[in-house]
Amino acid sequence: MIKGGISRITGPVVEATGMRGSRMYDVVRVGDLGLIGEVIRLEEDKAVIQVYEDTSGLKVGEDVISTEESLKVELGPGLLTSIFDGVLRPLPVLAEDVGDFIVRGAMPPALSRQKKWKFTPKVKKGDEVGPGFVIGTVQETQKIEHKIMVPVGVEGKIADIKEGEFTVEETVAVLENKQELKMMQTWPVREGRPYLKKMDPETPFVTGQRVLDTFFPIAQGGNAIIPGGFGTGKTVTEQTLAKWADADIIVYVGCGERGNEMTEVLKEFPELMDPKSGRPLMERTILVVNTSNMPVAAREASIYTGITLAEYYRDMGYNVAIMADSTSRWGEALREVSGRLEEMPGEEGYPAYLATRLANFYERSGKVECLGGDGRIGSITVVGAVSPPGGDFSEPMTQHSLRIAGAFWALDTSLAHRRHFPAISWIKSYSLYLGLVNDWFSENVATDWKQFRDRAMFLLQKESELQEIVQLVGPDALPESEKAILETTRMIREDFLQQSAFHDVDAFCPPEKQYWMLKALIAFYDATVSALSRGVSLKQVLELPLKEEIARIKEIPADKAVDNIKDLISRISKDVASIEVV
Repeated sequence: MIKGGISRITGPVVEATGMRGSRMYDVVRVGDLGLIGEVIRLEEDKAVIQVYEDTSGLKVGEDVISTEESLKVELGPGLLTSIFDGVLRPLPVLAEDVGDFIVRGAMPPALSRQKKWKFTPKVKKGDEVGPGFVIGTVQETQKIEHKIMVPVGVEGKIADIKEGEFTVEETVAVLENKQELKMMQTWPVREGRPYLKKMDPETPFVTGQRVLDTFFPIAQGGNAIIPGGFGTGKTVTEQTLAKWADADIIVYVGCGERGNEMTEVLKEFPELMDPKSGRPLMERTILVVNTSNMPVAAREASIYTGITLAEYYRDMGYNVAIMADSTSRWGEALREVSGRLEEMPGEEGYPAYLATRLANFYERSGKVECLGGDGRIGSITVVGAVSPPGGDFSEPMTQHSLRIAGAFWALDTSLAHRRHFPAISWIKSYSLYLGLVNDWFSENVATDWKQFRDRAMFLLQKESELQEIVQLVGPDALPESEKAILETTRMIREDFLQQSAFHDVDAFCPPEKQYWMLKALIAFYDATVSALSRGVSLKQVLELPLKEEIARIKEIPADKAVDNIKDLISRISKDVASIEVV
């Protein structure tokens, strides 16, 4: 046992002597209360420790005891529906045991030791198994089957396997080499879980948000960032994605967010219904909560804890989405701890290794072929919110995230002030996945999907140029053809890009409906241009009731929308063509 003593305390950073033999990232128990900490620097027999709990009251000379293991989390049945803190302590259990405030040093197990799960074997005696092989299943929730996998580093022939109800600590199978297999395993959070191979992300991560799916799509296994200033809707966007996105499992990490905001999440998520199954959304969700008043070191742990949980369910063959809200608070935690360590600061005081840490996190996303030899395919899609001070996208967290992430969903303060939600800027945003997912849209939605998407983007960009002229000389100076562009883009903005997260129908828009909505808007523009070339005035076109019908498309249920829009498109051509020149 490695045992030392506290020699210095600087906020969440503690220095201990007599720690010779310790390794980097070993977990230690600090002081008489046994606070949880992690070794982050070693020098001779001195260890510098970041403590995941409040260090007030600690005294120089108190014991520091190393567990001689890195920070690990428990993985097994019971994770879904749970709410944890940054080091995977179950918050409901803590609330029941010690009250509303977490008692320092308390470390209840993440998984219940009393609850029994019905284990159904999938292999038999004599079968050869190795890392990632599924030996049995547990029905964790009504819709999610939890696959019990052989831990990494374990292999051999099954000597005995049982069926029945067991706790996570009880042995369900024994190998011929006497190794026991349980329903629970542990994994170090800073180390990515292994897989057979990484695959190209070619299937879109359908969110049901028109501005994302049509203009800036990402793939399952991709990653995106949502930067935006205060009040632009980062949290609402992430919660909307958690509810509607095309993922089997949701891991929501509240990293350093305001307490009242996280309270809303904790209250709302258990009440939300999953639109796909009609069951509570929590049945496929894990919440990792670390509020802004909790110790800063635990923010870093919460990000790694969340991605490790996501990798575990990915290894079962599920599509997992992890929402990190917000990575900026994680960066601030790194900056604070770095300052306490007296490291040389980088840009704006952030540590020099900020970009490396961000890359390590985002690169754990991906679509992979899992271990186990049965061809399971799983994916992790990472969506990270960034909170740049004052909405300044040139600050280090946004810029470093930009270099790594495949999609940039920029939230615009001016759009939010105009009550245009989601406030994602179509001028600043981009996606590198467009070429990868184009084939899927061509096969499953329409062969000319990209053609209409590109035409709409061209019109929106043209509007941006025309607005500069309008501000100088006024709209009356523009020719009728350019006024038609401004009118069409206004309709695209209001009737297509704007979407209510709280509307029963409009909250989710499937890709097929998105395509036909856009096709109707482009058909209206084409018909208008054709009429203008005949000498018809723009005012005559805009007086047609068609405009109002196009505006109401978003409120038509998806199962009826396509037929209605097809009929509308045919009427657009006829009605505009029938306008007589005055």
